[in-house]
Amino acid sequence: MRIGEIAALVGVTPRAVRHYHQSGLLPEPARRANGYREYGVRDAVLLARIRRLTELGLGLDEVRVVLADDEGRGLVEVLEELAGDLARQEAEIRARRERLSALLDEARAGRLPADGPLSPELTSLLVGLGELPESPMAAKDRQILALMDVVVPEEERARLMSLMEGAAEHAREVYPLLDALSGAEADDPRVAEAARVLAGCLPDELGVDMPSGAPDEAGSLDTSLADALFADLAPAQSAAIHLAMRLVRERREQNR
Repeated sequence: MRIGEIAALVGVTPRAVRHYHQSGLLPEPARRANGYREYGVRDAVLLARIRRLTELGLGLDEVRVVLADDEGRGLVEVLEELAGDLARQEAEIRARRERLSALLDEARAGRLPADGPLSPELTSLLVGLGELPESPMAAKDRQILALMDVVVPEEERARLMSLMEGAAEHAREVYPLLDALSGAEADDPRVAEAARVLAGCLPDELGVDMPSGAPDEAGSLDTSLADALFADLAPAQSAAIHLAMRLVRERREQNR
């Protein structure tokens, strides 16, 4: 048989046969006087086995391991590993389908945020807020929440969003005060009042240390993230937020 004939017999393409030759899976057969390859039944059997193994999802390196083991022990080990991989993929796909189904329900009901898809926790938080006022700080807040939705570990996200729900109820009081600080310097006398109102909205658990300067030698995520969050805020707005966090920390210490 020539290459086209063995390829047609086994159900692969001549290009695949050549690739298996180049990969060392299928030995080169003897050639006729005219230089054409001459394949026999043994070649066809081996090629058929290669096809079956690749159709199971094995990579060429895994197929090579199986073919190199004459007693078949390699096949059992590789197939068990493949079965485990497929089971993990099935679980991941099932979880993604469940997530997609929930998003579809929200979208069909008109409750999916325009900047979605977001986590169920953040989606629930934004739905509970309702229509936010036309406010640059409200828009910035939403951007920050969407970013945190991605960078915060999943196990922490639900707790964080739960804390944010309590703070978000009072957001409408804070946004006008922070918006008014746009373009102002850090020593603006309105900073203290904005910080006081913001601190009153925040639960004690949100009183965290906010990195305030350049990244440290390790280029920590917290520092670089804080730099990104405060990059386009006015000095007075940034100062108000830092002061509010400090006030919350002090309140937390007093309540212990």
